[in-house]
Amino acid sequence: MSALAPDLRVLTLGLVAWLTALIGLLAPGRTLAGLAVVAVVVAVRRPAGTTTYTGWLLVAAAVTMSAGLHTARVRETPLDDLAARGATAQVELVVDTPPVSTTGRFGPGAWFTATVLEVAARGTHYRLRVPVFVVVDGKVDALRPGSHVELEGRLRPATSTDEAATLIAHPPLVVTAGPGPLTSAAERVRRGIREAAAPQAAGPRVLLPALVDGERGALPDAVVAEFRTTGMTHLLAVSGTNLTLILGALLVLARWVGVRGRWLIVVGAFGVVGFVLLAGPQPSVLRAAAMGTVALLGLGTRGRERGVRALGVSVVGLMLADPWLATSIGFALSACATAGILLLAPGWRDALAQWLPSWVAEALAVPMAAQLACTPLVAAISGQVSLVAVAANLAAAPFVAPATVLGLSGGLIAVVAAAPGQVVAAPAGWCAAAILAIAHYAASLPVAAISWPTNWLSLVVLVSGCVLIALALRSVLVRPILALGLAGMVTVAMLVPVPVLGWPPPGWVMVACSIGQGDGLVLNVAPHAAVVVDTGPDPVAMDDCLKRLKIRTVPVLLLTHFHADHVDGLAGVLHARSVGQIEVSPLARPVGAAARVRRLAAAAGIGVRVPVLGESTTIGPLRWQLLAPVRDSYPDSDSPPNDESLVMLVQVAGIRILMMGDEERPAQGDLHEAWPGLHADVLKVAHHGSSKQDTSLIDSLGARLAVISVGLGNDYGHPAPATLDLLGRAGMKVLRTDLDGDVAVVVDTSGALRSAVRTP
Repeated sequence: MSALAPDLRVLTLGLVAWLTALIGLLAPGRTLAGLAVVAVVVAVRRPAGTTTYTGWLLVAAAVTMSAGLHTARVRETPLDDLAARGATAQVELVVDTPPVSTTGRFGPGAWFTATVLEVAARGTHYRLRVPVFVVVDGKVDALRPGSHVELEGRLRPATSTDEAATLIAHPPLVVTAGPGPLTSAAERVRRGIREAAAPQAAGPRVLLPALVDGERGALPDAVVAEFRTTGMTHLLAVSGTNLTLILGALLVLARWVGVRGRWLIVVGAFGVVGFVLLAGPQPSVLRAAAMGTVALLGLGTRGRERGVRALGVSVVGLMLADPWLATSIGFALSACATAGILLLAPGWRDALAQWLPSWVAEALAVPMAAQLACTPLVAAISGQVSLVAVAANLAAAPFVAPATVLGLSGGLIAVVAAAPGQVVAAPAGWCAAAILAIAHYAASLPVAAISWPTNWLSLVVLVSGCVLIALALRSVLVRPILALGLAGMVTVAMLVPVPVLGWPPPGWVMVACSIGQGDGLVLNVAPHAAVVVDTGPDPVAMDDCLKRLKIRTVPVLLLTHFHADHVDGLAGVLHARSVGQIEVSPLARPVGAAARVRRLAAAAGIGVRVPVLGESTTIGPLRWQLLAPVRDSYPDSDSPPNDESLVMLVQVAGIRILMMGDEERPAQGDLHEAWPGLHADVLKVAHHGSSKQDTSLIDSLGARLAVISVGLGNDYGHPAPATLDLLGRAGMKVLRTDLDGDVAVVVDTSGALRSAVRTP
């Protein structure tokens, strides 16, 4: 095959393995075995001359059997029955991943994944080796991966298909053996990286460990959101990029000291093993190691041909070793990005090199190819297509390599002496600061990303568009005028937002943002200013809604309660806006979410307060009174945070809007009793239209319009048919964000109440 047409047979074999693993994990165990036997028989009996098809069938059979064996190993164990019974057990296990600290209802806790070695329960002792998810009630700061631990806990059914059970453990956790010497050495290096970064400013201090070994737990939510918007999230996780940079630097050093020939392969192998140990031998790390090795093979003479073959072999090997990677988004993104670089980048580079310097052509082609290959997957995950991803990654590229290599070098030196390590890592910190600045600037552009529906039809359209671009772009890039014109059009699209005709509608007083399964409501105060009530689950979606409304100032932000679907989008409201004050529910639960809100507010210099029942607030034409929570606590509630949500009665432009949180029947009944004669023209329906509505309250309001903030295809069945019937019988017109998009409440110049929608 020529360089322009690489041999795709091995790559196709990898795709067959991937699809087979996906199907195999969805099929029952006996069906898997039957499919494997049939595939082998058919493959053996194929006539001569059909080697390719025989190879497909043999690989499919092998992956099918591997998926069946892995599923049986995890699911068909004594833990399955014990978990179904909720049994209490004495367990010996080995910790696989670093514990992640949490703050729960009753205090601090943590979770981690582990491999169970022995279980004693209900008078029986079992020896086995299966993965479990462990939740601990209490601090486990000293627990490290590789530690052998004995504990007692209650077994519950697993929430993930690749785990045998969930173990709810209670202190004490007895460490019977520490990590092995290799694991301990890797942990010491990770600690050295943190020590080397310690003198840096807050941003670079937490970004450097993420760039080197994927340690991103300390990154603020706002930074993560900016990296997601700009298509730079791969820098925050263990990826093939990490290995490529580290291994490339190691090989350059080896050549410099005189290593040649096959000894370079030995050095590379040691580099790969060291990288896996440093980041932890988890599936995502093994995947990153495989993809990084493929990327290295793609360099140099015949690199494209070797890289394509290596990618196919790697996918087959990974599917055989760990079929669950087939369901991993990280694996899919890595594989697609690597395939894009190998298949698309060379042709685009050669086209650009006809009128640009070769190094510029290479620098442009690689991120363009990777981004195009990953665009459909990213859109399916995030509901958006980034317009700034290529430019942002291109701008950040010169800083990524020195930040990664010098950060690791400083960490290695800091293992011996902290001060010299910090000196070496100082330039890495400067580079990390530059990467943060690029992400922040790119994410703040008027149209950094565009929303994209995640239904099948929309994704098929996007995939088709990406395929057409892949086929046609080379002929565009070879012509300077066309290429520069295309670049100019993309730049204009990023810098000049396309106005949404008729949005926001004149006279709008409230908009319920279409931000998925959650609440995000905006009350108009003045041009470019609004009060925001809740922020939804996604910072990007909330930011986009406020951009559509041209909101730059938020004098007051109210968070009705601390559930994720009401507060996790906070970073989107804070992004590039002035926020005066945040008012919150008196019940700071879940504690972890409440703490995150206060951390974000403190970082932005914003005060947080709990409003008092009955108090009134006036801002411009807007006046509201706090009506709930009526009681100090709801100890018997199914969800106390829901029942202790803030409730506002808003008066604006001659109408009254009752803005409920997630109250259920007990709290709604209290509201009805505490405020007799309560009347509203518009009802923001409680709890996304759940079935737990107080009939007396709804019937007595006299509202003409009901607005339900709810996500399309949510798992809760919201809004409930019974609630829709109840609202209809009460004479209300019902609008909902899942079907109607952004919903606006409008008061026209004659004072009449109307509504408008912006269909997505």
